[in-house]
Amino acid sequence: MKVTSYLNWNPVLADPTGQRQAKPRTLGKTMVMDKGLGLFAFQDLLSTSSSHLDMIKIGFGTSPLYPQEVLKSKISLAKESGICIYPGGTFLEVALTQQAVDSFFDMIVALGFNGVEISNGTIDIDRTTRTELIARGLEEGLEVITEYGKKGWGSTIELEELIETVMIDTEIGATLVTIEARESGVGVGIFDHSGKCKDEELQQVLSAVNGQKLLWEAPLKSQQVHLISMLGPEIHLGNISPDELIALEALRRGLRSDTLSLGTRKD
Repeated sequence: MKVTSYLNWNPVLADPTGQRQAKPRTLGKTMVMDKGLGLFAFQDLLSTSSSHLDMIKIGFGTSPLYPQEVLKSKISLAKESGICIYPGGTFLEVALTQQAVDSFFDMIVALGFNGVEISNGTIDIDRTTRTELIARGLEEGLEVITEYGKKGWGSTIELEELIETVMIDTEIGATLVTIEARESGVGVGIFDHSGKCKDEELQQVLSAVNGQKLLWEAPLKSQQVHLISMLGPEIHLGNISPDELIALEALRRGLRSDTLSLGTRKD
C-alpha cells in the first residue's frame, strides 16, 4: 500500500466531508463552556483541541471565583490560540442587577477578555439597554455575542421577537446570536422536555433568520447529531463540554457512525 504522506493524514481521511474551514473560520464555530477547569486541564484542552475551538465561555458568574492569576492565564492562553473567551452572560445580568455595569466592563477588559456575552436569560432587559450594552462592548474592543431566550423550564422561541433581536443585534455589531438551551439542553428553546429538537420551530426560525448568524446551544450528543444531520456540519454549536469537543469535531467531519453519510464526497 502506497503511503502518500508520512506526517499528514490523507484529506479524505482527516475530513471526509471536505467542508471544514480552518481557523479563523466563519462557518461551523464551536463554543465550549468552561464550568471550572483547572489551569492544567485548560492547557490540555488547548494542546489537543485548539484548532477545533473558536469560543470559550467562562460559565455563569464564575469569573470572580478563580484565583486572578489563574483566570488571567486562561484568558491569555485562549487568545494565543485564536479563541474568543468571555464571561457567561449571566454575570453581566448580575452586574445590571447590582448597578455595577461600569465596574464589570472595566474588570473584564483589565483581565484581558476579548469577548462579552449580552443576555437576558434570567432578568428582563429592554431594547434600549440591550443596544447600549452591545455598543459598550464594541467600544471596549470586545467581540460581542448576544443571546436570545429565557432559561426557565418550558421557555419557547417567540419568532417575531427573535427575528427583531437578530436583525438589530447584528446590525449594531454583534457577531452571533446564541439560542438559549442552558447546559442541560432540556425543556428550553428548540428542545422539548426530553431534549428532542422541535423541528417545526427550528424550520420556522431558519425560514426567517440567516442561520449563519445563529449559534445553537446543543450540549447533548443526540442534539448535535440531529442538528448536524439536518443543517450540515458548518452550523455554529455551543455549550459543548470540554471533554466532548473532539467528539463533536468528529461528528462534523463524518468521522463517527452517526454522521458517516456526510462524508460521501461529490468531487
